[in-house]
Amino acid sequence: MIGDIIKYSLIFILLILFQGLILNNIEMGGYINPYLYVLFILILPFQTPKWLSLVLGFILGLSIDIFTSTIGMHTSATIFMAFARTYLLAIIRPRDGYDFNTTPNLQQMGGTWFLIYSSILVFLHHLFLFFVESFKFSQFFDTLGRAILSTIFTITMVFIVQLFNFKNKNRV
Repeated sequence: MIGDIIKYSLIFILLILFQGLILNNIEMGGYINPYLYVLFILILPFQTPKWLSLVLGFILGLSIDIFTSTIGMHTSATIFMAFARTYLLAIIRPRDGYDFNTTPNLQQMGGTWFLIYSSILVFLHHLFLFFVESFKFSQFFDTLGRAILSTIFTITMVFIVQLFNFKNKNRV
């Protein structure tokens, strides 16, 4: 229990620092923005209570907002993502349910399941974030395109990070 708290605290701090110091300075043509910090919400254990997911989403979003000077935008999008996570996990739950003390990651859940899970949540986050940022429905298709491209880029980064954490089961 304490080990998990320390592990997730370190992941939280590393993702915030990496996003704030490196990724926020990367912008590809003003259209694609990588937001790797959403990985923290994606990898929370299955048994995480809904209220804790929302609180962690609030703290995570607020931390990113402080780095970017956009108070409220990332916070609201991350809370929305944490809220949607609970319902998405219920919808895509395996027939036998989730194993206790497991996390939604590439190794334990498989590539297809994790791709569906992460793509939906990251797309919802990005769509919410970019619509809050533009605050205009007249730019609907521009915002939708931006959300789709940023989602693809973010999902690619999430999978790269997941592959670095992949442990070979055949090793002794």
